[in-house]
Amino acid sequence: MTTPDTPGTPETPGASELPATPGPRPAGAAAWLRERSELGVGLLLALIGILVLTDAFTMDVDIAQRGPVGPRTVPFAVGTGLLVVAVLLTADVLRGGRGEAEGGEDVDLAELGDWRTVLLLTGVFLAFAVLIEPLGFPVAGALLFWGSAFALGSRHHHRDPLIAAVLAVATYAVFDRLLGVPLPGGPLMGVL
Repeated sequence: MTTPDTPGTPETPGASELPATPGPRPAGAAAWLRERSELGVGLLLALIGILVLTDAFTMDVDIAQRGPVGPRTVPFAVGTGLLVVAVLLTADVLRGGRGEAEGGEDVDLAELGDWRTVLLLTGVFLAFAVLIEPLGFPVAGALLFWGSAFALGSRHHHRDPLIAAVLAVATYAVFDRLLGVPLPGGPLMGVL
C-alpha cells in the first residue's frame, strides 16, 4: 500500500507517532559527569565554605571580646554549613539522586532575560556605592531603595520615595545608633 503523497513508498501505520530512537550515548568520564552535573554545585559550595572558614581563621580579632559570641561566630557557622550541605549534596548525587526540573514555574526558559532590569539594578547599586560617602547612608540608601523598586517595576511615584526615605533612616538609626555599626551620616545627620 502506498500513500497518496509519495507514490511508491509503503505506508507505515502510526509512523508519525513512533518515538525517535536516541542516538548512541557517549561513554566515559564526560558522560558520567554530564549525568551528575549537580556535583559542580557541590564543589562550588565546598570551595566557598573553605574560603569562608579560611577567612574566619585568619581574621584579626581582639582577644578581649564582649561576650561569648565574637566576630568569628557567624563566619564559622556559615562556612561549616556550606561544607555540610556540599557533602550531603555530593552524597545524594553519587547515590543517584537528581534535581527535579522546574515544573511549577511560569517562566519561559526559551525567552531571553530582562536585561533592562538587570542594567537598571546594576546602575542603582553602583550609584549607591559612589554616593554613600558624600551624601551619607540615609540619602544614598533612600536612592538605593527607591531605585531598586523602580527597576523592579513599581510605578508609585509619590509613595515609593517616602517609603524609601523611611526605610533608609530607620536602617541608619538601627545600625549606627542602636547596634554601634558606624555608617556615614552625611550632611543631613547634623539636622536629625
